[in-house]
Amino acid sequence: MQPYRLTFLATFILLALTIAAPLHAGELSGTQTLGSSHGFEALVTQLETAVADHKMAVVAKASASQAAAARGVKIPGNAVIMVFRNDYAVRMLEASIPAGIEAPLRFYVTESPDGKASLSWRAPSATFAPYGSAPLDEMARELDPILAAIARDAVR
Repeated sequence: MQPYRLTFLATFILLALTIAAPLHAGELSGTQTLGSSHGFEALVTQLETAVADHKMAVVAKASASQAAAARGVKIPGNAVIMVFRNDYAVRMLEASIPAGIEAPLRFYVTESPDGKASLSWRAPSATFAPYGSAPLDEMARELDPILAAIARDAVR
């Protein structure tokens, strides 16, 4: 291979890795994870209870492990629990229609090999920051401690 092609290929690969690296979920700005002493199902239940206790609503739940189990395939437990509240939805859309793609906000429950589960979420302030809207940023700053409190209560 000619030297300029090798240089181009190496540059292309380096650029691709540089762009793709921040896309790893654990490295996204504002992503937080708490471990727990609870099993997967218990943590999901406690999370749903904590969401209600903090006056938010579980809007939807998606679980690849449940779908896999329905096909007879066993994978470690995982579930995305989507939460929001209508008054926040209205404020979000008044501030930025494009930001609507970010709602509902998500918690991610994952099961580790030892049977314990952890809880991850992205701070609303990080989720909504790219939209550059002061009212949206204000709302997100209100939501940050609510989601953090939900997470803390769930993993107790």
